Amino acid sequence: MHFLSSAQNDVLGGWYIVNLNYHLNQKFTLYSEIQARSQHVANDFYYRELKGGASYALTGNGAVFLGFGNYKTYTIPGNFEKPVDVNENRFWEQFTLTNNISRIKFEHRYRIEQRWLNGDFHNRFRYRLAAYVPINHATIKDNTFIFSVFDEVFFTDKAPYFLRNRVFFGPGYQINKLLTIQTGFLRQFDYHEIDGGTGKNFLQVSLLFNAGSSNRTLNRSDAD
Repeated sequence: MHFLSSAQNDVLGGWYIVNLNYHLNQKFTLYSEIQARSQHVANDFYYRELKGGASYALTGNGAVFLGFGNYKTYTIPGNFEKPVDVNENRFWEQFTLTNNISRIKFEHRYRIEQRWLNGDFHNRFRYRLAAYVPINHATIKDNTFIFSVFDEVFFTDKAPYFLRNRVFFGPGYQINKLLTIQTGFLRQFDYHEIDGGTGKNFLQVSLLFNAGSSNRTLNRSDAD
């Protein structure tokens, strides 16, 4: 939940992610993420996330995930200036399923969230469909350019039920199994029953680190 003015929504914002997956073995992976968002590309930072969790790879192409995090929305203008508008603590449970059609990797992500916003409890449900297309190789491996796109919808268990839609597309580059860089354009629309809702455009830049004993390639299945 972000309290954004109409004037701030008119400009391109920044959305920055650093994500680390540490593979304990072929089944278990530890996850952590730091995220910051700004009203302008590099100014008026108003939002930050600190979160972590663990996933377990199922037989086949599925995985389950448990996560938790703290999310703060600050007043604007300014860069992480107090007072804090929204202090959120969140737990979530997640299931992801991947499949390939030719060289395109598809990912379905289903997530259930328990959220405490300034002490008030809310449920939220999310579904994201993502596609990853390697450009210069038949599969995603070292030195691969990747084009990514996804659409995600957000719902709750109270009327009017629909909360948000988030669309992303852009290029990325997997340098090696340790590091992938992802950039692109993200459009987020928040529905408000009174006025129909507001949307904002972001430049998103992500650094995705993959470490540990497994040599599985990294994806952004847990990044928010």
